[in-house]
Amino acid sequence: MGCGASTPGHPPEGAAASSTSPYAVPISEPVSSPAAVDTKRKSSEVQQIEKGTSWSDEVFDTKRIGLVIVVLGASGDLAKKKSFPSLHALFANKLLPNKVHIFGYARSDMSDEKLRDRIKPMLKGEAIDEFLQCVTYVRGKYDAPEDFSALNELMQRKETEFDCARHGRLFYLALPPSVYPEVCTNLKVCADESPVRWSRLVVEKPFGKDLASSEELANTLGALYPESQLYRIDHYLGKEIVQNMPILRFGNMGFMAMWSAEYISNIQITFKEPFGTEGRGGYFDEFGIVRDVIQNHLLQVLAVVAMEPPRSNKAEDIRDQKVKVLNCIDKVRAADCVLGQYVGANGKPGYLEDSTVPAGSVCPTFASIVFRINNDRWKGVPFILKAGKALDERKCEVRIQFKEASGHMFDTKMARNELVLRIQPDEGMWWKVNMKEPGMSSKMVITELDMTYHQRYEGLRMPDAYERLILDAVKGDQQYFVRRDELRAAWACVDDLLHEIDAGKVNLVKYPYGGRGPPGADALAKAEGFVRSEGYKYKKATARQTCHI
Repeated sequence: MGCGASTPGHPPEGAAASSTSPYAVPISEPVSSPAAVDTKRKSSEVQQIEKGTSWSDEVFDTKRIGLVIVVLGASGDLAKKKSFPSLHALFANKLLPNKVHIFGYARSDMSDEKLRDRIKPMLKGEAIDEFLQCVTYVRGKYDAPEDFSALNELMQRKETEFDCARHGRLFYLALPPSVYPEVCTNLKVCADESPVRWSRLVVEKPFGKDLASSEELANTLGALYPESQLYRIDHYLGKEIVQNMPILRFGNMGFMAMWSAEYISNIQITFKEPFGTEGRGGYFDEFGIVRDVIQNHLLQVLAVVAMEPPRSNKAEDIRDQKVKVLNCIDKVRAADCVLGQYVGANGKPGYLEDSTVPAGSVCPTFASIVFRINNDRWKGVPFILKAGKALDERKCEVRIQFKEASGHMFDTKMARNELVLRIQPDEGMWWKVNMKEPGMSSKMVITELDMTYHQRYEGLRMPDAYERLILDAVKGDQQYFVRRDELRAAWACVDDLLHEIDAGKVNLVKYPYGGRGPPGADALAKAEGFVRSEGYKYKKATARQTCHI
């Protein structure tokens, strides 16, 4: 496939039902949350989307549209490691329109060839050279209107070459949000829509540092563009397991019936990294683990896990339910969490030993926070969100622990069932159950009903989260992007806690590099009802013994 060459093909519901359980059907309103959304009144963000000129309801046709993509911040790491490789994967798999061109825009002094040489080592698979011929570089300042006018002229020339009935412009802001206001103001000359052209902006986190700064940024962007043009990306919403959660929940009667406080004891959403800041502490110290991971990635996962059944699988119906459940979360305080900061151990330096970290920093590198959803479905179920750097492994997972079975007929205490959704690495899900040990024994053992993706779907290539989300933006599907009111609700959950942390009012527990984190985190989970199965350890299917009976 080449630029403008023929590329056939293009990329390719949740329902509620009645049950004897009162929670198997949608619950119309939370019981006592003053912040609950009024379902009879549409938010201004939804109204903006419905009034916008986005063609998101139009069938996406790779042959009818000419597409120009601009990666702003093209000389940066995010563009090199994520934006361009994701665009190449879409190009190589013939998921972009036949007629496509990509401009890289940045301040660096660089030629087309230098940009191509920079990104080429990051590209894998086929059609690399063809893709690179579709990439050109534009040097310009972010605060210079004349440079954006020049960019617009280049885009217009390319659209004239395409000679399509309709055109699209996608702007990917691989930039720090501090420059968003000036960049988005200057982009107006390029990004205005018309009857024959749509324009969309993909903007990266962090969306502010707290509720006030987030609202200030949202107001600035909202004054320039309707919500239908803004695609706030959180790449965790592009991950396979997260996108599978609505199908798992609302497409299976068994899970629908059990998905409530009637059966569930507690839910943990965990993010662990086995490395520290590694010389990049300057950026991290400005935000900390709560802002960097919990406020966005993990709260987004929580919203998907906990939302009520949407009316349909349309983007706004799904996002409405996410906003609704986020608005039902009680604000968290210092008493609801354990915070930590790693120290040197196992031959690795501590956080404060990183030369890029300010001396005496009180920035947490670990946090375990209990969130409580104040509605009928989840009242009494703690959602424990845990994230940390310099821990013992890399993983992100959702662990749903069910209440104990009564087990009156058995002499031994039954282990609790758990549904584990492994987001990364090695995507999969397994259901931890009690069973009889195979053979002549009647001993009870814990095992798993296991669906690990790379074993169940041998040879399947799993798309990167950025690939999915960029393609959704091209298609005009905002389902897995963060709406403004959703962002506001997520910040409101942690805003008070963040100000306490910034003021140094929250105790930081030291923990060793390469460990499990502060011991208090396990104690917190235990106090909230989590019961560990002593002696049990999950084994990958390839490591299990074959039993001959």
